[in-house]
Amino acid sequence: MNSILLIDDDFELGELLQEYLSMEGFQLTAVQDGETGLTEALSGTYNLILLDVMLPKLNGFEVLRKLRAESNVPVIMLTARGESVDRVLGLEHGADDYIPKPYHHHELVARIKALFRRIELSSDVTPQASSELHVGDIALNPTTRTARLDGVELQITGAEFGVLQCLMEHVGELVDKDTLSIAALGRPLMAYDRSIDMHVSNLRKKLGKRDDDSDWIKTVRSRGYLLVNV
Repeated sequence: MNSILLIDDDFELGELLQEYLSMEGFQLTAVQDGETGLTEALSGTYNLILLDVMLPKLNGFEVLRKLRAESNVPVIMLTARGESVDRVLGLEHGADDYIPKPYHHHELVARIKALFRRIELSSDVTPQASSELHVGDIALNPTTRTARLDGVELQITGAEFGVLQCLMEHVGELVDKDTLSIAALGRPLMAYDRSIDMHVSNLRKKLGKRDDDSDWIKTVRSRGYLLVNV
């Protein structure tokens, strides 16, 4: 059974989600403050974290920042509806996905199942598909889920890894955002959803510039992205 940690100070919401998610085959543990949530998240016993932004002791962004220094466990941020800045900040700090509150429980379950689908697909690697991918100084290993630049391991999230792997598999080709979203988040992109744009932006920062001072990832406006061939 997939184990989920909810970090949210709404006690009643935690009880409702525990009951609802158990019927969907998930085991949910709920904690109500950021400090306790961070400790639990770093325990290594959870497959996915649901993280609210507004929390006592440590806010959601601080929890995420500290968590990402040690763990790449998938994180879905719970953000206030209309607060697009919270979504951007969450993705910049390393969240895999976000869902605005209030939300329907079936929508949350759909996001959770999508991320678990991505995790299952990435772990189901055939020997043929497990060979390393190389583009210039970038090397990516699908089996160990690691990427290196000039031999130095890149600290990237699971969603960023999915984007990079998809782009490397289609190096020099345009990849649309829906394809990247399925690779990174296990779901098609939704209207006004900037998740993939932010994951690509984070990857650009971590990859730095090529030898000619250009970006590794090129934007094709309104269409998608491509990884520049060497």
